[in-house]
Amino acid sequence: MVSGDITQLLESWSQGDPQAFEQVLALVYDRLRRQARSYMRRERADHTLQSTALVHEIILRLMEENRAEWKSRDQFFAVAARLMRRVLVDHARASISEKRGGKAAIVPLLPELKIPAPAQQDFLALDEALDKFTAVDPAAARLVEMRYFWGMTIEETAEALGVSRDSVKRTWTAARMWLHRECEGRLHAGLDDVV
Repeated sequence: MVSGDITQLLESWSQGDPQAFEQVLALVYDRLRRQARSYMRRERADHTLQSTALVHEIILRLMEENRAEWKSRDQFFAVAARLMRRVLVDHARASISEKRGGKAAIVPLLPELKIPAPAQQDFLALDEALDKFTAVDPAAARLVEMRYFWGMTIEETAEALGVSRDSVKRTWTAARMWLHRECEGRLHAGLDDVV
């Protein structure tokens, strides 16, 4: 895949060419699937969202971004990472709501039945902490989204952000420490699994 081709197609899509988006999808679909599968492998085995459904939801949300001014392939993947995070947060919240009875009246038989699954709590704790972190350091929070949710390598992240590899490594280490401290032991969402 040639990044220049993707960038050119994204620019064409920004200018209103609907076929350009279809061509972009043809070039990036396999990578979107790989990234979704990679992320979903870190989730619990009984997770109800499958990687293909995650990719399709990201594609639908990307289609809503058609007014965005696309500047590069890296920007596209950064937006895809942000959208992946949003889809996963929405899914976790819906799942927790469903476990609590959704819109149905809750008849408390055993209070412990209303406790959401730990992985969903972890994910929502991470999302909440990342929102706080964004207020403290938006660039570092973007780096976390790229590394954790999109699975970008140190090199890809450095290129996307226009910084050195060493800067990415330092920021990633500091961000993980901050997020772990903020979550105070509630987080088992795999931040340490991303190297």
